[in-house]
Amino acid sequence: MTAADILLRNASQLITLTGDNTRPRTGEGMKDLGIIQNGDLWIAEGKIVAVGADDGRGHDAQTVIDCAGKVVMPGFVDCHTHLVFAGSRENELAMKQKGHSYMEIQNAGGGIFNTVRKTREATNDDLAAQALKRLDTMLLHGTTTAEAKSGYGLDPASEMRLLEVAKSLGQQHPVEIVSTFMGAHAMPSDFHARREEFINSMTAMMPEIKEKNLAEFCDVFCDSGAFSLEESETILRAAKDAGLGLKIHADEIENLGGSSLAARLMAVSAEHLLKSTDMDIRAMSDSGVVGVLLPGTPYSLMMKEYADARKMIDAGMPVALATDLNPNCWTESMQLVISMGCYQMKMLPAEAIVASTINAAHAVNRARTIGSLEAGKQADIIVLDASNYEQIPYHFGVNLVETVIKKGELVAGGP
Repeated sequence: MTAADILLRNASQLITLTGDNTRPRTGEGMKDLGIIQNGDLWIAEGKIVAVGADDGRGHDAQTVIDCAGKVVMPGFVDCHTHLVFAGSRENELAMKQKGHSYMEIQNAGGGIFNTVRKTREATNDDLAAQALKRLDTMLLHGTTTAEAKSGYGLDPASEMRLLEVAKSLGQQHPVEIVSTFMGAHAMPSDFHARREEFINSMTAMMPEIKEKNLAEFCDVFCDSGAFSLEESETILRAAKDAGLGLKIHADEIENLGGSSLAARLMAVSAEHLLKSTDMDIRAMSDSGVVGVLLPGTPYSLMMKEYADARKMIDAGMPVALATDLNPNCWTESMQLVISMGCYQMKMLPAEAIVASTINAAHAVNRARTIGSLEAGKQADIIVLDASNYEQIPYHFGVNLVETVIKKGELVAGGP
């Protein structure tokens, strides 16, 4: 019998999410949390070695954490962030309050292009320092894995820099980084008359990005004021040829057909989806595309419309949640996003937990190793000051996470 490095003992609710996790959870499966009441969990050599009732090995544990009255669950997987950028844009809040739209702010020199200017001017050390601060906050709030998109460089040299910084961050911080190349985040103003040239410059980078292992995925912003459906397909097909997984920002401002394109190309995920139609939802459901919903974005844009999570789940579409951490939607808290998912998108608390763990792990191709508490999986675990999971969305605006374990190591809180 293997001695435990850490024993989490007598959890009020041990949320295991055990079951068939070879595919993302859908429909009724998004309500099944695999809860063990008063459960124990053993960790050894960075892995979960046993989950269930006390079997007498507790005396062998080097560290015992009393979880009475607490929820123990998988660490959050934040599967959509724009982690690496410089500066902030709090001045745009007043513009939003005056009724200016996302694209109006961008066309006035704000938005993405404001951040691009600041990011290009920043050194790698500056970019890393700012991102590390965000990662620290994410970790304290229970995020143990995060996707990180580039996209604030918008030229080959700057985009490479952002990917290199993200890779370095993943090597020095407990939060595991999954990198996505998103050079097609916006069309620079000096390329409006030379759109094909810009797209060619981004697609030409992809073989080198793959060879240097700087990204696993490619994303493109397919929407009004960004990239057309045809341009998006060109970019994603080039990414597929280069061996990158496919993601797409789709149906956020207008529906150009991006979510249907995701279904047609068998993308791993389609993200935002405020304007997705019933037909789009059926297509994504049939192809297994994970819909990554980002309620913080319409909140930060002061919009009344949110993605229709209820319709998507009821239609059998796999749904995940993420922060969309960026200078326009600045939150590192998946707990807040879970609450927004319930209050603004009518998700059940159990569905929001599934969407933030195992389904989010599927959205970054990590479900074999993280996202549930099962023997043999990586020990990415959080302990929350909540007696049951329904308190997570209900008790909002605070940090309920007390302890964070990453790969079997206590990295925040603890006894």
